[in-house]
Amino acid sequence: MWALVAETVGLVALVVYLVYADIAGGAQTVRGAVMVTLFAALTAALFGTLALALLRRRAWARGPAIVLQLLLLPIGYSMAANGLAWVGGPVIALGLAGAAALVAPATREALGAR
Repeated sequence: MWALVAETVGLVALVVYLVYADIAGGAQTVRGAVMVTLFAALTAALFGTLALALLRRRAWARGPAIVLQLLLLPIGYSMAANGLAWVGGPVIALGLAGAAALVAPATREALGAR
């Protein structure tokens, strides 16, 4: 669950940067820039909601959190395959570590999941 908290903080930092970039006017289209910023903000809210639910020991949040962690694997692979291995590698590692932590017996027991 602490991986989700760290990912949320990272996404919030990304949203702040994107808002700054949108205001500075570096994008090709305003609509595209706003859509990317909105998507990042919604993703940050989703990660934050799941992190908060897990910190409050809500078992329902475990499944969606595992899915989000596993979705980091193809994202990291795509980054690594397209010349950003220095970013893709850590994204893959974070996804694997987060998923492993969420399926660990201690996490299942803490959440009261079977």
